[in-house]
Amino acid sequence: MLRFRFLVPAAVLSFGLADLAAQNDPAAQTPVDKGGGELDLSQFPGQVVDEVIIPVPSEIFSVLDKLGDPDWKAQVSNGSRPNFSERTDVALLLGATVADGFIAVQAEDRKTVETIGKDVLSLSTALGIREDVLKHCQAIDDAAKASQWDQVRSELDATQNTVRAKMEALRDGALAECVSVGGWLRGTEVATDVIRRDYSGDRAEVLLQPDLADYFNDALEEMLTRARHADKLKAIADGVARLREIMQSGDDTLSEKAVREMHGITSTLVRSITTKG
Repeated sequence: MLRFRFLVPAAVLSFGLADLAAQNDPAAQTPVDKGGGELDLSQFPGQVVDEVIIPVPSEIFSVLDKLGDPDWKAQVSNGSRPNFSERTDVALLLGATVADGFIAVQAEDRKTVETIGKDVLSLSTALGIREDVLKHCQAIDDAAKASQWDQVRSELDATQNTVRAKMEALRDGALAECVSVGGWLRGTEVATDVIRRDYSGDRAEVLLQPDLADYFNDALEEMLTRARHADKLKAIADGVARLREIMQSGDDTLSEKAVREMHGITSTLVRSITTKG
């Protein structure tokens, strides 16, 4: 039986497919069964990559609420972002920065959201796609000043989609993957921190993402065959491989010890993405 997993740039969280459809549209139906138990993946929101579903982030904000009402402000990152010359480093940092934007929205931290909008524009400029995301960043700034959080979420979602689509249009799929990996790691760092502070097996279950970890690990290994400066990518690939092992080592829930180990791994990797070593 296929296990479907969802990627949120702010956090990678699992969610029942029927529940997801119902929360986004009360009249929504579950995906079409094409016969023989085969599901029509085209009916799901988001992008389907090798049977791993990567939904539009704004459609999954309700999943973040499944973690209850933690102190989101404590999870907001306010540090300055380094200037990188390597495009891979910039793309990883961009993904983590967009993830920070999602967390700042959860915290309704207007000042940080405005700062992140500027950081996203700066990083997009370094990738040569400034004009493509400029309107989104301006809209993020305007909506944050007016505390229109639903609009901020919508524009962050649009920014993520625009960046990925532009990178793929430029035939630079590796950079698009780096954006996703950076966001996934930062989001998982936050999710594991929230869960380890108030652990339960039910809450930890949202971290079970072996299919997605496997997909990202394969993508990173492929990048390593072409990368000029591979040390950081190698460390990230090794870390993702370990996350996959943890997810695959237990039953349908993760122990508190496993959640803490996952948090340690993601914290280390996010630090390598967001600082100059």
